[in-house]
Amino acid sequence: MSAAPAPATAAILIIGNEILSGRTQDVNVKFIAERLAARGIRLCEVRVVPDDEDAVVSAVRALSGAYTYVFSTGGIGPTHDDITAACMAKAFGTVLEINAEAKARMSACYASKGAVMTEGRLRMARIPAGAALVDNPVSAAPGFKIENVYVMAGIPDIMQAMFLSLEPELAQGQPVLSRSVSGKMRESEIAAALEDIQNRHPDVEIGSYPAMGRAEPHVSLVLRATDEKKLAAATEEVLEMAKGFDKEAKEA
Repeated sequence: MSAAPAPATAAILIIGNEILSGRTQDVNVKFIAERLAARGIRLCEVRVVPDDEDAVVSAVRALSGAYTYVFSTGGIGPTHDDITAACMAKAFGTVLEINAEAKARMSACYASKGAVMTEGRLRMARIPAGAALVDNPVSAAPGFKIENVYVMAGIPDIMQAMFLSLEPELAQGQPVLSRSVSGKMRESEIAAALEDIQNRHPDVEIGSYPAMGRAEPHVSLVLRATDEKKLAAATEEVLEMAKGFDKEAKEA
C-alpha cells in the first residue's frame, strides 16, 4: 500500500509598516488559516515585512521556494507606498505593466458609479507580466497570482472575497480535525503525562493553552489530526489524564 501524499504547505506574507508599527492589528491570518485547515493545507509560517523592496523581494523568494503556496496580503493599493506588485515582478524576474483586463474591469466599475479612472486607481491595474488575475467582487481592483504566490489586498473584507474566489484552485487534502479537553489544572502538573501521550500518538498534534484571568488555574488541551480514529484515541487518553487532576474535566 503506497503512502499517502504529503499535504500541501503554505505561508502567509503580511506586507505593511502599519502592522509592524502596531497601528493596525492583522485579522487576516485567522481567516486564511481556518480556510487552509479545512482543505488539509498545512500553514507552516507567517512572516511580516515592512514596505521595503529588499525585504519583500527576499521574503517572496524564500517563501515561494519553501512552500506549495504563499498568500500575500497588503500593499496593492493606489498610493506610493503600495509596492507589492513591483516587488513581486522583481522577485520573479519579470516586468510590471498595466494589465488590460484589470484596467477594463476597474474602468467599468468606476464608470457604473459615476467615477473616473484616476492615476492612483490606474496604479492598481499594474500587474507583473504573465500573472493571472484574482477576482475582487468587492471593489473591482484585482489581486493576482504569479508562480505559486497569491497576492491579495490587506483590507479584510476585500481579502476574504479574493481568497474565496481563488480557493477552488487550491489542493484539497484531508481536512484538519480538532477536539479539545479542558479542566482545572496547571500546565506544570500535566506536562510529563501530556508528553507521554504525545509520544504515543505522533500523528496527532497536541497543544496546551492556559486560560488567563480565571480564579483557578485552567488549561485547554487542543488536539488536531487528519485521521478521525487517531484523533479520537488520543482525545480519550487526554481526557482520562485530565480527569486525574480534575474529576470535572470534560471535552469542550
